[in-house]
Amino acid sequence: MAALGAGVTADGTDGAQVGPRPLIERIGLGLIALVIAVVFGGLAVAAFANGEVFIGVMAGIGALMTLWAAASSLRRGEPNAGAGRG
Repeated sequence: MAALGAGVTADGTDGAQVGPRPLIERIGLGLIALVIAVVFGGLAVAAFANGEVFIGVMAGIGALMTLWAAASSLRRGEPNAGAGRG
């Protein structure tokens, strides 16, 4: 059993020896993130069109953050690439 507060993966290991993601997995995750970013962008456009500035700004930020995380994952190929791990 892992120590209190220690991360545990689904297979019960601590995940310390995880290698880079395969290219096909990175492309698939990037495509999923792209779809989510398009949804956020559409929400931003709709919100701005109806005068909801705050919701539009928040949705736009969500779209940019999603694209940034997808690009980071595709570029580095590491699990949790956008989570501040060097």
